Amino acid sequence: MSKNIRNMAAMAACTVMLFACRKNVASEEQAATPSDDALSKIYALGFSNKNVTINEDGNYVVEGDIVLSDADLDAVPDMQFLRVGTAEQYRTYNLVTGLPRTISVSISNKLPGSYVAALDQALARYNAEKLRITFKRVSGRADITIVKSGGNFLASSGFPSSGDPYNQVKVNNTAIGSQPQATVATILAHEIGHCIGFRHTDYMDRSYSCNGQPVNEGASTIGAVFIPGTNPNPDPNSFMLSCIGSGENRPFNANDKTALNYLY
Repeated sequence: MSKNIRNMAAMAACTVMLFACRKNVASEEQAATPSDDALSKIYALGFSNKNVTINEDGNYVVEGDIVLSDADLDAVPDMQFLRVGTAEQYRTYNLVTGLPRTISVSISNKLPGSYVAALDQALARYNAEKLRITFKRVSGRADITIVKSGGNFLASSGFPSSGDPYNQVKVNNTAIGSQPQATVATILAHEIGHCIGFRHTDYMDRSYSCNGQPVNEGASTIGAVFIPGTNPNPDPNSFMLSCIGSGENRPFNANDKTALNYLY
């Protein structure tokens, strides 16, 4: 879910085109440029520091959809270890705590009405797993808020902190375009996955999901912790892959379910 869109009109004509749930969208505007110091800190945290953008809140968007603040860049966790692999499921050091727990999710009325049904579908996928976290859509104040956003990405979110899920998913519905409900549900489920602590399944090698190049993202301090029991080989169907095809649906596969049940 993180390949650049160079020609929005081509999306309708090419159903196999990869597009980003959250990667950069071609824009005539010049995005703010992160400093060399910020890029060094991003790399030290274990993220790719290529194609980093700055959103309207002044936070950094890395790997296409992951939001990091200046405080994140300066944080030093208690533990530092990294399993360097190829395509297994990975999590951050930070997870949601206080289990069992119900996480409330709301969606802005500025997004199309069809996104409400897509969100319900995404939450139903999680709740069907009978985890120690359950999701409930609410109106108004919520633990996670789905909001409309513009900018040069399609959707973005961040990682848990202090035992709470990341509190916001930004969605650029104009860039996503007229995708089927199941595709939008997959995008929302993916971003919620980040909110509860999942990293990209293919963070070490996106060549099989995004037609990109393998990137060694360095020693992690935020964490890329292998989830035991998940696939040690490339997994082309995980909901946490960086890229998704236009019109594609990715319900949780066996490895995703193993990862969810291991963590929650």
